[in-house]
Amino acid sequence: MGHWWTRNIIEPGKLPLLLALASFVLTFVITRIVVRLIRAGKGPFGNVKAGGLHVHHVVPGVVLTVIGGFGSVASARHGFGSAMFAVVFGIGAGLVLDEFALILHLDDVYWSEEGRKSVEVVVVTAALVGLMLSGFMPFGVNDLSDEELQDRGSVILSIGVNFLFALMALGKGKARMAIFGVVVPFVALVGAIRLARPGSPWAKRFYRRRPRARAKSSLRAYRHDRRWAGPRRAFQDWIGGKPDPEPVRSLPDRR
Repeated sequence: MGHWWTRNIIEPGKLPLLLALASFVLTFVITRIVVRLIRAGKGPFGNVKAGGLHVHHVVPGVVLTVIGGFGSVASARHGFGSAMFAVVFGIGAGLVLDEFALILHLDDVYWSEEGRKSVEVVVVTAALVGLMLSGFMPFGVNDLSDEELQDRGSVILSIGVNFLFALMALGKGKARMAIFGVVVPFVALVGAIRLARPGSPWAKRFYRRRPRARAKSSLRAYRHDRRWAGPRRAFQDWIGGKPDPEPVRSLPDRR
């Protein structure tokens, strides 16, 4: 275990990535704690305003991400500079992705149902970076031997096949499996083999004249969502806070 940790995690080439991931996760956790305290009206914190304009923390996040990104490119792979810019980049990325839903919807949906997307994107990003730190490389290149890596044909074939699996999983409406399948090819293979979700491009294209496949796909999606929707919402609420209840819409008066 110690040899694996030394070889895959704390080797000098991966130290900036480890620091970026740690600062990314820590920034997200601290930011969520602060905004939840502001929401509850507790503590010394408050919204940042400039001339009556609410400055969202995505703004300093973008600035820090730009500084950290360009600084990492300009600095050497090893040394204090790369480590410092990796931390700056991680902090900026944490601030930006914490308000990913705001960027996506171009609206302040932080405490709405749409705001859950920010939590999901942060969790997926942290998991992917963690897998890369553990030794996984995109498109399964890490599974090739040294001899195969020297053969460009083997590398291109491996990348092409794994990319095809990920693309098929995405077309079948399995976005998470497609994303993780880029790093762990077996996940994309499972997503490519299983039935497509109803409403996905694959289902619209290939299930139009297959009523049994459409019915089976709808039933499987219903059972999956019924089983995992509750735990997923509870997990997101525990991390990011429970969204505000949606206002009840009154029915129109038909008198």
